[in-house]
Amino acid sequence: MKALEAIKAVAIFQESVLDWHKKEAPHPNPYPEGTLEFTLYQKNHIDTIQWHIEDEIRRPDIALEEVVALKRKIDKLNQDRTDMVERLDDFVIEMFQTVSPKPDARLNSESPAWLLDRMSILELKIYHMEEQVNRKDSSATKEHIEKCQAKLTVLLDQREDLKQCLEELFDDYAKGIKRVKVYRQMKMYNDQNLNPSLYKNQK
Repeated sequence: MKALEAIKAVAIFQESVLDWHKKEAPHPNPYPEGTLEFTLYQKNHIDTIQWHIEDEIRRPDIALEEVVALKRKIDKLNQDRTDMVERLDDFVIEMFQTVSPKPDARLNSESPAWLLDRMSILELKIYHMEEQVNRKDSSATKEHIEKCQAKLTVLLDQREDLKQCLEELFDDYAKGIKRVKVYRQMKMYNDQNLNPSLYKNQK
């Protein structure tokens, strides 16, 4: 499997963000199921849905019952997000399975998929910060626009840095300078057998 190019990952994340915002609703995944592209798109789609639920749950006027329902949706999306990250790491393992690491090959503290996770969420930050910069309503003051423009500049710089970090990490893997090693998250809070608050109440 050919190594993923950072610019391609960012383009797919951007596509997903734009697709959701066309109707502010889930959008069919345009890529063949089981492909790396499908997984990247789905990863960002989950992030986008969660982003807007996180916004909604902070409204001061919603009922407590709705807060609970939204929190449970967020928990489910967090688990889905982790599952997608682990699928992405499976793709990375396959990409470099034929590479023999050098005896002194180093480990990276963050797997490529968790770096992609940061890149995915960053595209959401950029999209929504651009929205703020382009606001035309009367409550958007000049000071607000200028502050958001300054933040957007930083986010765009971060995009380039993270793209470079991913490319360099893949290059190190390809050269055997770093070893591909993935740790699963093993999240416990959604597991009926690992969360005491769940298994203690099972009948």
